[in-house]
Amino acid sequence: RRYQRVKEEESPLPDIIITDGGKGQMEAVRKVIEDELNLHIPIAGLAKDGKHRTSELLFGFPPQTIGMKQGSPLFHLMEEIQNEVHRFAIAFHRDKRSKRQIVSELDGVKGIGEKTKSILLKNFKSVKRIKEASLEELTASIGEMKAKIIKENLHS
Repeated sequence: RRYQRVKEEESPLPDIIITDGGKGQMEAVRKVIEDELNLHIPIAGLAKDGKHRTSELLFGFPPQTIGMKQGSPLFHLMEEIQNEVHRFAIAFHRDKRSKRQIVSELDGVKGIGEKTKSILLKNFKSVKRIKEASLEELTASIGEMKAKIIKENLHS
């Protein structure tokens, strides 16, 4: 979507796309960028070894290994990029999974609407904390009647 928008707005293209993955990831990116969007942007891939550590930089089609000395500034930069991408992806998926769980648990409670869910999540930050809250704590946020509904329906 991002590159489709860049193309439509005639914004400047990146000099290179670096994928977090080897030949398979590079090919998937190439298919979208070249075949579907008709863009020509060089693609590199950061491959990992069997111990899930950055091991090589791939470039071109077919992908060729670019020599990088482990411990060199370039290697450390590529390793940091890959680590940051990995951290970001994990955080994104945890957040997505967490929101999905929050929605499903609170949606199942009859008499609790969007506004009440928003208040609860704003004040307690998670369903786990909502479940652990006392009746008095819940009452202070959403009133006694809704607090009782929550306590009856969300068991710790």
